[in-house]
Amino acid sequence: MKRESQFIGQSGAFLDAVERTSRAAPMNRPVLVIGERGTGKELIAERLHRLSTRWDEPLVTMNCAALPETLIEAELFGHEAGAFTGATRARAGRFEEADRGTLFLDELGTLSMGAQERLLRAIEYGEVTRIGASRPIRVDVRIVAATNDDLPALAASGKFRADLLDRLSFEVITLPPLRVREGDIGVLAEYFGRRMAAELGWDRWPGFAPHVMEQLENYDWPGNVRELRNVVERAVYRWGEPDIPIAHVQFDPFDSPWRPRPPAHRGAPVADAKPPAPAPCAPDFDSIDDLRAAVDAHERAILEHALGKHRWNQRQTARALGLTYDQLRHAIRKHGIMEGQDSAAS
Repeated sequence: MKRESQFIGQSGAFLDAVERTSRAAPMNRPVLVIGERGTGKELIAERLHRLSTRWDEPLVTMNCAALPETLIEAELFGHEAGAFTGATRARAGRFEEADRGTLFLDELGTLSMGAQERLLRAIEYGEVTRIGASRPIRVDVRIVAATNDDLPALAASGKFRADLLDRLSFEVITLPPLRVREGDIGVLAEYFGRRMAAELGWDRWPGFAPHVMEQLENYDWPGNVRELRNVVERAVYRWGEPDIPIAHVQFDPFDSPWRPRPPAHRGAPVADAKPPAPAPCAPDFDSIDDLRAAVDAHERAILEHALGKHRWNQRQTARALGLTYDQLRHAIRKHGIMEGQDSAAS
């Protein structure tokens, strides 16, 4: 596999999905890959192709959501010259391009009903007919399709052909979201962090500060592995201090005090005041059985976040928190936060 196509993880849920992929790869049958965005559906499709008997034939990819409905059928099945306005010459479709290989249809749930019907006929009979042509063309194509939609629910509501779903679902591989892949967040963060450090020319990998790793582990990761990679690589390149563990991470790249405000509705008063801050998540008060320990833990988390954000510069951190330099130093000693203390600018 290519470097960009490596599978990184050790959780049971992840390894089970990879194992099912490996077992399905040699079978000359359609496979459906289901998963949230960023879970690696493209990597699974590539693995299915590379481990199959078609490995040295084309792997052709088509994102069904990237094309307008009027062009999808022409992209899939091709067209003859003059078949429609703008068709100045004949063009082979993705089925013909993938002949003897694999056709990966991403975002399958966005296909129109007309395209679904023609796709079903192509799978059943192994033939495609270019738009504007009168004779079909024989093709030998394995279909791998991916979606984050609930296809059985779409089929039940009449928005997806049930007979096409039956044809495509010889095997269904459902990828687990990152939030349930126990132990994989740390492994992936280290992998992406080390790779980014090498790209930046760092002589060593300093790792993440404990509070940053805790933040990574506790985040919900709606964008899954793709989002984790972006967050980690952004944190490494912004940090720029190879000798100190990375102590700050920003999950939302758009978060800024100068973020543009949404346009005001006509007739609404224009206020100069800052927009209200989002309400903080309420702590689980019922689980607190030691008030002092809970307050200390909260205070330590605030200090670690602020110190990391200001690269362990204690004077800048003190100003940001509304403390004197001596008050901040006392708080650091109180909580035993020693990391970066000696190198802090004063």
